[in-house]
Amino acid sequence: MIEKETFDFLKDLRKNNNRDWFKSNKPRYEAAKDNVEQFIDQVIAKISKFDPSISHHTGKSAMFRIYRDVRFSKDKSPYKTHFGAHVTGALKKSEIHSRAGYYIHISPGDTMLAGGAYMPQGPWLKGIRAQIAADPKAFKKVFNAKAFKTYFGTFEGDQLKTAPKGYPKDHPEIELLRYKSFLATHECADKDVLSKDFLGHAAKVFKALYPFDEYLNKAVV
Repeated sequence: MIEKETFDFLKDLRKNNNRDWFKSNKPRYEAAKDNVEQFIDQVIAKISKFDPSISHHTGKSAMFRIYRDVRFSKDKSPYKTHFGAHVTGALKKSEIHSRAGYYIHISPGDTMLAGGAYMPQGPWLKGIRAQIAADPKAFKKVFNAKAFKTYFGTFEGDQLKTAPKGYPKDHPEIELLRYKSFLATHECADKDVLSKDFLGHAAKVFKALYPFDEYLNKAVV
């Protein structure tokens, strides 16, 4: 389970986002990171039961670094104030956005379980749109499923202002075809994240997400 000490570390990091403080509190960071890694290991084991394509991952391989890339950012804070991990069927970490998968974001007041396709590259996006145009009922069945609606409500993502290339503006499914990302997000209250039942909850959420990811991955070139 996610420990209170992990949340306490992240809260303190928000107030002291500088290298001196982080260095002085390195043992707390290591303990928090280990806690989240172990939790993600357990989540991966649960997901692998219905989606074995991600079973090659571990908490360590799936987690993002806490160090921020500040080269092109006005915010020069050196550290992220959350722990994040993304698990997909991709074999290389550099290719995680080439598949729809499962995203875990641990942060006091802002924890989420999410997934889908974030800004899929041209060929993949073209394939998703072709699937939707060919059989829109199949996609609607996925995001209108009871379990998906229970945990995610619906999906979201940026949209084109006009019709994508190759489709008329009056296409009957133009609203779906205009999407550039297909994302599903489930927000979690702190008390639930810190409870012993959070692992089971995460497993249920991601199982409800699986058909959505599976649909999007069918379009991967």
